[in-house]
Amino acid sequence: MSVTRILIAEDDDLERRNLRIAVEQLGYSVVGEASNGVEAIRLARENNPDVAILDIRMPGVDGIDAARTIVGEHPCALIFLSAYSEDELLEQAGEAGALAYLLKPFQINSLRSAIKVALKRFSQLIQQHYEIDELKEALEARKIIERAKGHLMQKENLTEEAAFRKIHFTARNQNRKMKDVALEILSEAKDGSSE
Repeated sequence: MSVTRILIAEDDDLERRNLRIAVEQLGYSVVGEASNGVEAIRLARENNPDVAILDIRMPGVDGIDAARTIVGEHPCALIFLSAYSEDELLEQAGEAGALAYLLKPFQINSLRSAIKVALKRFSQLIQQHYEIDELKEALEARKIIERAKGHLMQKENLTEEAAFRKIHFTARNQNRKMKDVALEILSEAKDGSSE
């Protein structure tokens, strides 16, 4: 099993060092340390971290803007670190994709919990996106099969069940997906109608 790779962005040198030491004590690998948002974005591009721990208030590009760029280019579990807990900051952190929020000064147990929760939540989000994509693909395939079925019913005077069986058995016998067979039927129908 690979070690979780973590990017740290914190403008305070001492806080960044303490964070790196704590992350490594927890058994994770620090793949980059940034002192500002621009550096964090660059290091994220270079290292593709599993987790990014970003201070919200950094000079230049702040942690929230850096987070938007980072997760937009390379999705990862996102944890914000801040000495502030105002509602507005919490809302902005959530909108930027935060999966955990850690207040300074942090305790190692709080850091452990934040990392574990962020990783678990990120894994769930990836699974949900995968399932949504699969459902979209299945729905699209069903629409194509329905259109091909309708074409066969009209062209060959088949019942709906017979048209479906024809597509199904052709796909099975040729070791192809029903969607691909249906697309071929529709393509042939289109070519036939243009002659």
